[in-house]
Amino acid sequence: MKDASRQDEPEIKRILRTGKSGFVAVGVFSLFINLLMLVQPFYMLQVFDRVLRSRSTETLLFLSLVVLGLFILMGILQFIRSRILVRVGVAMDERIGGRLFDVMFRNSLRQRGSGSPQAMDDLSSVRQFLTGPGILALFDAPWTPVYLGVMFLFHPWLGIYGVVCTLIIGGLTWANEAFTKAPLASANEANRNARRFAGDNLRNAEVIHAMGMESSIRERWQTRHARTINGQAFASDRAGVFSNASRVFRFMAQAFAYGLGALLVLQGSISGGMIIACAILIGRALAPLDQITGAWRQIQQAREGYDRLSQLLDGYPEQPRQTSLPAPEGRLQLANVLAAPPGIRTPVLRGVGFNIEPGEGLGVIGPSAAGKSSLVRVILGVWPLLNGSVRLNGADIGQYNRDELGPYIGYLPQDIELFEGTVSQNIARFGRAEDEAVVGAAQLAGAHEMILQLPDGYDTFVGVGGNTLSAGQRQRVGLARALFGHPRLVILDEPNSNLDDAGEQALTGAVQRLKAEGATVVVVTHKRSILAQMDKLLVLQQGQVAAFGERDDVLSRLQSNTAQPLRVAGNQNKGAQ
Repeated sequence: MKDASRQDEPEIKRILRTGKSGFVAVGVFSLFINLLMLVQPFYMLQVFDRVLRSRSTETLLFLSLVVLGLFILMGILQFIRSRILVRVGVAMDERIGGRLFDVMFRNSLRQRGSGSPQAMDDLSSVRQFLTGPGILALFDAPWTPVYLGVMFLFHPWLGIYGVVCTLIIGGLTWANEAFTKAPLASANEANRNARRFAGDNLRNAEVIHAMGMESSIRERWQTRHARTINGQAFASDRAGVFSNASRVFRFMAQAFAYGLGALLVLQGSISGGMIIACAILIGRALAPLDQITGAWRQIQQAREGYDRLSQLLDGYPEQPRQTSLPAPEGRLQLANVLAAPPGIRTPVLRGVGFNIEPGEGLGVIGPSAAGKSSLVRVILGVWPLLNGSVRLNGADIGQYNRDELGPYIGYLPQDIELFEGTVSQNIARFGRAEDEAVVGAAQLAGAHEMILQLPDGYDTFVGVGGNTLSAGQRQRVGLARALFGHPRLVILDEPNSNLDDAGEQALTGAVQRLKAEGATVVVVTHKRSILAQMDKLLVLQQGQVAAFGERDDVLSRLQSNTAQPLRVAGNQNKGAQ
């Protein structure tokens, strides 16, 4: 029953639970540290009430040496306690980091436009809290009653005074939480929106600059940024009121402790040394609450980050390892496919179905917004199906382990994205590969000679998104990446949109060789040249199959005037050519 209840816990809580031994150790060290905190007031008590009365230098020296040793021990314990918390934070990051990256990746696939690294920022906030002063104050706060208890031993009025001061500063801490929670959450959300807006627009800097949109985009960003600044200023003002009030009150409480102690000395109720000891004790009792108030912004950010991480991780349960399937041969079957972009219920593909055998080439044509690129995403398993099936070698595409299936898939998207690294690393898909395999893929794609002309050849750094290469160069490198490793299913979305005549010839040769090796090739195109290498054609119109069959049969039907729906697709396709 206990194990079952733990399985229902949020995943991040279970991960933190694995560091339980570390937290227990921190609690034990906090016990001894807070006991050693009593050394200072009792030292002052002995100095004023014993040493000054006896005027014994030997006693003072002995007490001082003992206290020095205890303070050194306390410093060592505090250092070890901090190191344990750092290790707990690092261990948590190591346990959750890879899993969180996978979840962010899956979330980005499911929810378009959700590629923000906010989850990593949240993980950093939680880790910083685990290593910061806020959590140490939380471990020290339970020892406040101990200090108050010692004050009660000195005199009941001193204990009552300490309790009242603790309640007041505790009230300030509660008020800080109540009055700053909503403004801080709003400011943090505004900051995330402003960062997301800036990131989205910086990725389109060329378009913005070319069309003179910088001023309008800057104004829109400044509006969002102003909300962040104003929100943070408002929240900081409120937090500042309570944190400063807490700090001033702590100093005031210590000062008046001297006054109350002096009054009790005048009445003969306590000794003079107890005045100093009481002032130190009230300072130690209030310090954790004061520190919690001062660190409240960090605590609040960590709590919000924890909640978002918990929601994100629980939304994507860890998947069990899938059974390894045999290497696919390229037999592709779609049956009655109904599909829509992630998070949208209105289908953009309706009733799509066809079969392709290994070694065949399929050309996908149709007017703009007909669903061609959507079909590619469905075949690759990027988009979920509302109905129907996509099968590779008889197995549903979702049954394959993606890491095992990936090497057998070659994909060239319409918008080519290269990743930060070298040309060679991009072609090899950032895996370990022999140089011969990388060069072979480049030669097959007709990119070898072009790559040799780059400053460092295959070791040329392509920059973020491949921004150091031209569009044509990126397309050739992307094609080489798609052909790397002899894939069995190759999907090319507008592969010749940026190619010159030499590139077209290389593409034609690559398709011929792939088919000769038994690979299945799917090409989305508007150009007639590559269609000559296709065995079958699929015409899409408004997300539905307008025609499918042998290439020559479909082309002859498109060119006839007998099938009116097909004329629309054929005429638009012809115009695009």
